[in-house]
Amino acid sequence: MEKLFDINTSGQSIRCKLYYDKIREIKKVILYGHGFAGHRNTASAQKFAERILSKYKGIAVLLFDLPCHGDDVKKKLSLKDCMSYMQHVISYALEELHTEELYAYATSFGGYLVLKYIAENDDPFKKIVLRCPAVSMYDVLTGTLMTSEDLEAIEKGKKVSVGFDRKIDIDPSFLAELKACDIRQYDYLDHADDILILHGTKDEIVPISSVERFAEDNVIEFIPVENADHRFQNPACMEIATKAALEFFGIS
Repeated sequence: MEKLFDINTSGQSIRCKLYYDKIREIKKVILYGHGFAGHRNTASAQKFAERILSKYKGIAVLLFDLPCHGDDVKKKLSLKDCMSYMQHVISYALEELHTEELYAYATSFGGYLVLKYIAENDDPFKKIVLRCPAVSMYDVLTGTLMTSEDLEAIEKGKKVSVGFDRKIDIDPSFLAELKACDIRQYDYLDHADDILILHGTKDEIVPISSVERFAEDNVIEFIPVENADHRFQNPACMEIATKAALEFFGIS
């Protein structure tokens, strides 16, 4: 089953989606973090959830639209709001769903946000799996996703629309936030045993070399997936990622 709902708190309305079997029997919740310009209805998350629910009981997959993404109503993207949304969704999983164990599975920008969150707050996750995490999110935006025209507009104080199928408005203040918060400055050694990173060898958005270096610096298990692009569009590559994630979570 799946349920769309909003978390209304502190003047915010967070658009969420929950995949589950029986709501009262949920014991484990996997918080799925979508990437930049993604949304709670992403097809990859649906397939991931369907795979889990078809074989295992007592597990739910929880998604939410990041600020300015999907159906969210905010007009200005900020890291502060991203962190606030994540905090409220985590609280919902723990306090409303009464989950006994909380996990995270996040990709790209979502992976960056999970890493930022656990570096700056208590870590609520039993295990974390990151697929192609944008550990250098500022560089990804300015060096890969944005055009020279975009950068010129930003320098003039204007906002630009950036993304894939969907576009997200970003402005100079958001880029300044990203530049100031390079998560590679943090030490994740205390979290290392509970983190797994998967990365495609043909990722065209987030350079595999930077992520592999990040994993090595923090002694985090790193699995390169041969021939996988950033979105893991090849079903065989996605199957490798899903299987590895479930094994690391201890669910399979």
